[in-house]
Amino acid sequence: MYLKTNVTSQLYETTNIRISEGSAEVSLIIDPKYFHALGAIHGSVYFKLLDDASFFAVNSIVEDVFVLTTNFNINIVRPVSSGCIIAAGRVKFRSKQLFIAESSLVNQEGKEIAFGSGHFAKSKVALTEDIGYHL
Repeated sequence: MYLKTNVTSQLYETTNIRISEGSAEVSLIIDPKYFHALGAIHGSVYFKLLDDASFFAVNSIVEDVFVLTTNFNINIVRPVSSGCIIAAGRVKFRSKQLFIAESSLVNQEGKEIAFGSGHFAKSKVALTEDIGYHL
């Protein structure tokens, strides 16, 4: 299995990732820079965490090439504006080229605040140190 590093943009600098085979967990400490006009995190942050958790769950079992999100649907259940939020993703289906994963996002009290599922496909880009992947 690969250890992924340098995978989040500078915008999401408070993100931590844990990866195991077929699952992944992405946590984020909320910062006001993630807020929309009403003082809670923007929907793009929900998407980013849910997609990342599902993506890393899939890429944990695809060890030769980068995977791409081809479709991802999210459902936002409640707003959040403080604390740490955690997205947990897991692979639900796999074939040679198509993978389906789902993820759930919870607040620091463990209440679900969003959930989603996505389809992922293998790319032709090899997992190498040039793109931040290490054995």
